[in-house]
Amino acid sequence: MKNTTLRQLRVFEAVARHLSYTRASEELFLTQPAVSMQIKQLEGSVGLPLFEQIGKRIYLTEAGGELYHYSRTIAQQLAEAETVLEELKGIKRGRINISVASTANYFAPQLLAIFSKRFETVTVSLDVTNRETLVRQLATNEKDMVIMGLPPRGTDLVAEVFMENPLVVIAPPNHPLTQESKIPLARLQQETFLVREQGSGTRIAMERFFTQKNIRITTGMEMNSNEAIKQAVQAGLGLGIVSIHTVALELEVKRLTVLNVESLPIMRHWYIVHRQGKRLSPIAQAFKDFILSEAEQLLINKAPLLGYTPP
Repeated sequence: MKNTTLRQLRVFEAVARHLSYTRASEELFLTQPAVSMQIKQLEGSVGLPLFEQIGKRIYLTEAGGELYHYSRTIAQQLAEAETVLEELKGIKRGRINISVASTANYFAPQLLAIFSKRFETVTVSLDVTNRETLVRQLATNEKDMVIMGLPPRGTDLVAEVFMENPLVVIAPPNHPLTQESKIPLARLQQETFLVREQGSGTRIAMERFFTQKNIRITTGMEMNSNEAIKQAVQAGLGLGIVSIHTVALELEVKRLTVLNVESLPIMRHWYIVHRQGKRLSPIAQAFKDFILSEAEQLLINKAPLLGYTPP
């Protein structure tokens, strides 16, 4: 591998991560033939095939898998070196790579807008995804930090709370239970619930709560987004359990209501999470400090949680 270049390794890492020449070329702002040429040159230098194509999909070979491991390590070390040099120069600009849980996308753009006004030279890359992907991104150290509701267990992570995340029961305004107060928890066993997919943070918290209370609820449809659950609840297909942060608009225009149920809300928290020992750039550290010190108060002032009274 004497003739291998950093450019070739960067291109290879992008193709290996996406398992797609097209997506790698889009990310790197290169043409697809240019990406293919870099991979061919790298394979020539290595002396082994790095990818194999089966049908329309490409896969890493054994050699490709080994090189992918080293290429990621090299990329991370180069990023750390760049961070150190920026710190020495005192630069307060750069790029932040952040991922947020799909539920957090209801408030994350507001926070990013405020932060970006303070640091106008900063570029923020925002990825909105599910819990499974967030856990993988943390494991592979792909992002500077993530915002999520239930950090994975592990000693190699730093997870800090910055805001409460109450889970509430929502219903259409014409549902009979909207006229009642202090609804017994057991009464919910007579209702059908629309739930998030297995593995989502909301689903995990909901199931854990009802198991602890010895309550068995009937589940109807399983959906992979809060928007789908809200629409289905509005249509009268059942009740839903969602983060209060996802329904502010629907509560304001009275398309949904929050039921007054004993022992609820299910109180969770929002966390900002990154790998332990990760060297955050000055601007990434500034963003983390901003989230921890200001996020909750900014959101409460900007968008009151309509229909929800803290316990």
